[in-house]
Amino acid sequence: MASPAFDPIEQTPLRVQVALRLRSAIVSGRLRPGEALTETALAEQLNVSRAPIREALQDLENDGLVETVAYRGKRVKPLTVREVVEICEMRQRFEVMAVRRIAKHGTGVDALWTPCREMEAAAAGGDREALVTADEAFHGTLIRLSDHELLAQLWAGLYLRIHQIMSLRIDEDVDLADIAGTHPPIVEALQAGDVEAAVRRVAEHADALADFDPASIAEAPK
Repeated sequence: MASPAFDPIEQTPLRVQVALRLRSAIVSGRLRPGEALTETALAEQLNVSRAPIREALQDLENDGLVETVAYRGKRVKPLTVREVVEICEMRQRFEVMAVRRIAKHGTGVDALWTPCREMEAAAAGGDREALVTADEAFHGTLIRLSDHELLAQLWAGLYLRIHQIMSLRIDEDVDLADIAGTHPPIVEALQAGDVEAAVRRVAEHADALADFDPASIAEAPK
């Protein structure tokens, strides 16, 4: 029997569509940490009923991006200074582990060049959101090439917050070309088989993300 010409059409539940829209708005910084999330207002903006909004907000609360405040309702979960520092530290450890596994297994890394070029183009055009998206593709590919299932699962959750930090961080006076330029040396070191240089480059890149005052994007203590 011949293979079908088309894949079946998938009916994505409305709660999933709403959650995707809200998640994107949070991690891109369009919805800021601490911003109130009112079901009625969101339902009007997205032209849906309150039920899928309520369900999507619960999903995002499970992701750690939304929190419930007593007597006030739900809001985008603020970042604390400690969280920012710990997320940046975990990012470095995850990526160093990925680089060492890639080098150990001799895995090809040509796939990393596409997001590198996309970051360079985004930086040249001053497109901050496109740069963050390409950065996510680069690091997601790096983790995938490490061929470690648990690392990939943990990374998926961690990167939601990394993406959010990057978006908030880039709101400041940051040179997009500098960010884009830190990625090709990682690929070059891996292709050259220089594992220690690759580890050093990826650690320096993670340090560059963390080279700012975490309090500038964190909620002030009350």
